[in-house]
Order: sequence, then C-alpha cells, then structure tokens
Amino acid sequence: MKKILLLLMMLGLLSSCQFSETLVLNEDGTGRMAISMDMSEMMAFGGASNDSTFTKQDTIIAFKDIFEERKDSIANLPKKEQEKLKAMEQYQAHIFSNPETQELVMDVFVDFKDISEANDLMQGFGQTTQFIPGSGSGNNSSEGSTEESEPQIIGVSYSFKKGKFKRDAFILDETLHKNQLDSLKQAESFMSGITYQIKYTFPRKIKKTNIEDATFSMDGKTMQFQRSFMEYFKNPDVLDVEVELER
Repeated sequence: MKKILLLLMMLGLLSSCQFSETLVLNEDGTGRMAISMDMSEMMAFGGASNDSTFTKQDTIIAFKDIFEERKDSIANLPKKEQEKLKAMEQYQAHIFSNPETQELVMDVFVDFKDISEANDLMQGFGQTTQFIPGSGSGNNSSEGSTEESEPQIIGVSYSFKKGKFKRDAFILDETLHKNQLDSLKQAESFMSGITYQIKYTFPRKIKKTNIEDATFSMDGKTMQFQRSFMEYFKNPDVLDVEVELER
C-alpha cells in the first residue's frame, strides 16, 4: 500500500486514476480476483505520448517466474519475508500500455481455489509498480533486486462460507497508519478524486448486502459500488462488504 501511495504522489495523478477490484466467484468457492489501476486519463493529461519510457506493451508477468529468477536474492531474505513472497506465487500481473491511444492499465489477478488466497493481492499489486512505464522503478524484472517488503498498513481478509461472502479491511499498524496519513496531508487535495470501485459477481442471486448504495445487474448476481480512495485509506471499514446469497 505504501508503494502505491508513493507512486500516486510521484505521478501527480490529480483526479485521473481509478482503482478497480473485480471478483468472479463460482459455486465451489473457486474464482478470480483482480485489482486494477487505470491511468489512461493521467497519460493523456501529462502528454505521455512524448515520453520515451512510455512504450507499447501488452504483457502478462507471472510472479512465480520472477521469484524463480530472483531466487538467490530471495534466499537471503528473512524467513518471514520469504513466506510473504511464497503466498503470492500464484499471482499474475497484466500491463497494457499504448502511447498512440494514451492508455495505461495495470492489474494483478489470481485464479484461486479458495478466496483467502486473494488476501495478499494488494501487497502483490505494490510489487508490480516497478513494471509501470515511466515510474522510475526499473523495468528489468530479471535484473532487479528483491528487497524486504515495506510494512503493510492495511490488510484485507476474504471469506465465503455457506452462501455468505465477507470482505473485511483493517489497519495492521496504527502507528504506521497515522504517520502515513500525516505525510499525505499536503497531497490529499490532489488525490481526493481517485476512486476505488468494487464489482463482485456471485454464482447465485444476491439476497442482501450491507452496501446500501450498491447497484445490481439484471440477474441480481453482480453488485457494484465505489468509494474515494483516500476515504478508504483513512477508514478501511468503508469497503467492508457482507453479502448473503439466495439458496
């Protein structure tokens, strides 16, 4: 999360960025979860077509392959850090950029057997900032170093049991959270327009949910809503979701 916040400030996104969290859940508990960041408007606003680092690409990067390339440096990390990376082995990143159409979209996704496997997806998203064109983080995945991860500030836990889905976001470290909020005060006005959109599709019709302003698909299986990203960072509970499906 910290890497993502720093990237947003560095790029000067103003109100031209949108996060999306998309879930497709199957009856047996398997499915796909993805977190994406659309920076196309920012590219157009910033005249990125003239930036030599902004090149055309449509690439899928498997975390497992990157970790294999960096296994020697990973072996030197503390065991706890190695375990964090191990939990993200099944994640994949998709980078799409086109200077001609001024499009730039990045997403991280996982095809899971149990939805709890998506708990570290935002942390995985932070790992991919180095692949964003023009981010200044380097683009050579095989040559980059693997350092200890930044302490996580906000955690998310997903569960799906007996037709009931739950997304629970929480602050992991109150001190770090307060310090990060203090450091973002000056940039808050620039980041106030950044949104975090959620779109969840379930195997059965939604019976009820705690999200009062959610919109639903015609078949009642998909729900969608959004919040301010800064509002979410200040109070993760605003994106807590509870859904009960029809039997």
